[in-house]
Amino acid sequence: MELRARTTSTTRRSFLGASLGLAAAAVSAGPARAAEEPGSRYIPRGGIGMHLYTMRTPLAADFLGTLEQLAEIGYATVGVSGRHGNSAADIRRMLDTTGLRAVLEHVAYDTLRGPGLAQALADLHTLGAKWPVVPSLPGALHTPAGFREVAREFNRIGKASRDAGLGRLLFHNHGTDHATVEGEVLYDILVRETDPELVGFELDVYWAARGGADPATYFVRHPRRFPALHVKDMAPDGSFADVGSGVLDFAAMFRDAHVGGVKQWLVEHDSPADPFATARNSYGYLAALRY
Repeated sequence: MELRARTTSTTRRSFLGASLGLAAAAVSAGPARAAEEPGSRYIPRGGIGMHLYTMRTPLAADFLGTLEQLAEIGYATVGVSGRHGNSAADIRRMLDTTGLRAVLEHVAYDTLRGPGLAQALADLHTLGAKWPVVPSLPGALHTPAGFREVAREFNRIGKASRDAGLGRLLFHNHGTDHATVEGEVLYDILVRETDPELVGFELDVYWAARGGADPATYFVRHPRRFPALHVKDMAPDGSFADVGSGVLDFAAMFRDAHVGGVKQWLVEHDSPADPFATARNSYGYLAALRY
């Protein structure tokens, strides 16, 4: 999603310089390494999805037609982010018509921590989705104390989700979530202080790298905590790019994705010039990727 961290402009040199302390899995000179160093793993076709924030403009004009085109490209799943005037039941009917499957929905933190929780979980059942996802946190909470408060709330919401017959609560990160404040990495507070049975993470690999983190190391350090990813590429100037056209080395990054428990690779681009071209380019890259 397009939020506060997007306002920072980063050149390729500054991005690579900031990444010298990261493992080689974070970045490379380009996606060619995936073709030069083929591996034996590949992303299952049922695991390649589209986060619908990418498609928000065509969805607003023609929700069903947009889903039909995604299915024709080859996508199997979607992450719901904005309903564009449709009910959960409306979207489910359109998903069923196109053969797509919703795996998660982004729901505001204040909704999930308040009286809207029960309806949000009921809507996930209607959509046929598994995971409620908190898409972002208020800036005022970006302190160690604030993130510890959030961790407690996440455990409570995650238990409600599990009790409702759904999956764990997931959290979607942005660059500022990886900041070090008062000597602590904020994101790591959430990982450490939430119950792995109740809370997981939808790791946005672009924002993790932009925030100075190495996405690959999280898979190894925290097994099974990352059932879903936002697969978003970074252009040399630090802006967004179609998956496979930027500087992130996805082949290296995904080698331990199975350890992290990744089941869904959801394509995202915050500001695509042509959403359908982005969808086609990104799907083609992920479908061919070996790592």
